[in-house]
Amino acid sequence: MELAITFKGDIPLERTVALCKQAEVAGFDYAWFFDSHVLWRECYTTMAVCMRETKRIRFGPCVTNPLVRDWTVASSVFANMCDISDGRFDLGVGRGDSSRRLLGFKPSSLEEMRDFTTFTQNMVARRSVEYHGKFQELTWTDGHIMPAWVAAYGPKALSQAGEYADGLILQIGDPWLVKWFADQAKEAVRKAGRPENALRIMSASPVWIGDINKCREQTRWFPAMVGNHVADLVERYGKEGGSVPKRLTDYIEGRKGYDYKHHADKDADHLDFISDEVVDSFSILGPIENHLAKLKELEAAGVTQFNIYLMCGDEERIVAEYGQHIIPHFKKARATVGV
Repeated sequence: MELAITFKGDIPLERTVALCKQAEVAGFDYAWFFDSHVLWRECYTTMAVCMRETKRIRFGPCVTNPLVRDWTVASSVFANMCDISDGRFDLGVGRGDSSRRLLGFKPSSLEEMRDFTTFTQNMVARRSVEYHGKFQELTWTDGHIMPAWVAAYGPKALSQAGEYADGLILQIGDPWLVKWFADQAKEAVRKAGRPENALRIMSASPVWIGDINKCREQTRWFPAMVGNHVADLVERYGKEGGSVPKRLTDYIEGRKGYDYKHHADKDADHLDFISDEVVDSFSILGPIENHLAKLKELEAAGVTQFNIYLMCGDEERIVAEYGQHIIPHFKKARATVGV
């Protein structure tokens, strides 16, 4: 299983670069960045600097969306990221939760996500694409195969991800729910006639090592953020009929709203409805042995990459602890199977 980190863009450039370099030395495989350009710093310029200061670790937005940039502009940015990093760039795509809603707009459709992904992958690969009736090509790029990860929760989104994506992004650390989501996408992979290993599975959540009360205090924001997507699912599919399991929906009963100006903020004032049990379920908390045990559960549920939302404080300590105590277990397992 790969290990990754994600930044939301609220810390200075120098520290972000230092953390990426530390993560690379520690054995992390990816550094992802939230792409919500009004809430936080624009992520691609930051990534470009980090790319030049690293040699192995891969980068990408987790996630961008089809509606905040002209698709040719986005393609040019992604191709440049690939060129700068010698191909160490993956694309993460979602509907545009905070990025769109903070501005007062609706997120994109699933069809727009799919078309945007295909369009940008083709342009990055230096293929000719049709744009408003004319064919365009990025003649200056070396041409790259850019893997695309798709964030999904609902049945239709999971099915589409299984049909075309290289990876599935699940913002949750509950092994049962991860398997429930992943199995739907994998079924779509099979129906599409793709190889069973065509779809990688990412579980993304915060972690905290230490006293459980402190752990919960630092990560209670995360289920509230996930609650936005759950609320969308309940509105679209309802609670009946098995489309959305009670394990996922019951905890948002007390949800009174969400302030996007405090998106992914551990000190936000919209966290009261989150119980300790939900916090424990959604994230990885407690002593090192708890982290190892839950990561192994996630791996057994089909996860191929665990992505730490590195935005709870003590970021350098978390990277160091994982580098010393967690990553060696998974590197050793990979070496054993020849990966």
